[in-house]
Amino acid sequence: MNYPDFFDEIEVIKVQDPLSNALGVFENGEYKFTYLDVVKSAGHSCPTVAGAYIITLMALKTLYPNERAVRGNIKVEFEEDLEDGVTGVIGNVVSQITGATDKSGFKGLQGQFSRHSLMHFNSNINASGRFTRLDNGKSVDVIYNPAAVKPNPDLQIIMQKMKEGTVTSNEVKEFGVLWQDRVKRIFENMNSVVQVEVV
Repeated sequence: MNYPDFFDEIEVIKVQDPLSNALGVFENGEYKFTYLDVVKSAGHSCPTVAGAYIITLMALKTLYPNERAVRGNIKVEFEEDLEDGVTGVIGNVVSQITGATDKSGFKGLQGQFSRHSLMHFNSNINASGRFTRLDNGKSVDVIYNPAAVKPNPDLQIIMQKMKEGTVTSNEVKEFGVLWQDRVKRIFENMNSVVQVEVV
């Protein structure tokens, strides 16, 4: 399986999952998510998928500074509606990592390990997302602004040729390279595209 080399350089997200431990899946319920994991689930790598990974990474590092994030112990809120723009795409990535879902998730085992009703939309917040620990109530707001990393101007030219049906196979290949170059630069400039605030 071939994919851009920079995927392997992105910081992984380490979690501890009590449900996984209880069901004998991973020892101590400990495992990790990589950017490649979420790309495979999403089917693509783009500034939106990258942003969802980044805001989750940064939020969890703030909420769990010296320990693994506890999957299933995190409530996530979005300002937008589920069907607005790319909110659904972001929600899917965040859900994969945190376990939080709206109504479709696991309903629990003997009153424990519930994952549903932990993700909310149309919330009264002013951020890309709010992440809250259920055990201590600590929350962080995360704002993601990919516009801080500009795309290569050639992308727009090639996109126009795609629309017109005049694009060549070499240009399609170049488009993919330039597209992933922007994603790479977003990860390289995380401090410029993301703000985290404890609330």
